[in-house]
Amino acid sequence: MPPLDFLLIGGLAALAGAIVQGSVGLGVGLVATPVVTLLYPSLMPGAILVVALVLPLATLAREVGHVDSRGLGWAFGGRLAGTPFGVWLVAAVPARVLGVVIGTVVLAALAMTAGSREVPRNRRTLAAAGVVSGTTGTASGIGGPPLALLYQRESGPRVRATLALYFAGGTLLSLVVLGAAGHLPARQVVAGAALLPFVLAGFLVAGPLRRRLDAGRLRLALLIVVGTSAVVLIVRNLV
Repeated sequence: MPPLDFLLIGGLAALAGAIVQGSVGLGVGLVATPVVTLLYPSLMPGAILVVALVLPLATLAREVGHVDSRGLGWAFGGRLAGTPFGVWLVAAVPARVLGVVIGTVVLAALAMTAGSREVPRNRRTLAAAGVVSGTTGTASGIGGPPLALLYQRESGPRVRATLALYFAGGTLLSLVVLGAAGHLPARQVVAGAALLPFVLAGFLVAGPLRRRLDAGRLRLALLIVVGTSAVVLIVRNLV
């Protein structure tokens, strides 16, 4: 059983992250990952990956009919290629260097896409986003921004459902590969499972926010979450 302080602090972080992701489509990694990494580094990345596996299932239970299944096929192919590279990075690259590089890449992608009228979404861009997402998600627990940028102009239900299915499949892949490589201790899985009540509570609280964002405000919220995730990742590894 994880210590009480982890349940209180990590639970609050997971609750807040679930509220963000339940309304926007991503964000649990943004909020919970820095907290758990700073205070409980031995529980990363497994604890957050467990949370990131379960939360999308709640979204799919509500909005599965809006999934862009064709686009996800190419993104999943990229994720398959990127996940082993993420496992290698966990073992080979210092965590601080890795965090700064990932954050910088996300900010660069945000700058290139935020001002454009429409972000190209085709086989090449979806596969590339999958590769980057598989790498960053496995290595840091934050893998949503690359794919989110490609869907930033879609409707709220389509964004949330598509990202949810991608997160569920991709996170499961990351957990399996990390486990096979010996980088997923049982204590990380137990810690993640202990946070699930907070995650489900956050998803329920997000209901009113979903309705407000779906009324033409989702793209701005999505860009803010993506940009904040990159800045947090850079700052936390520089300080």
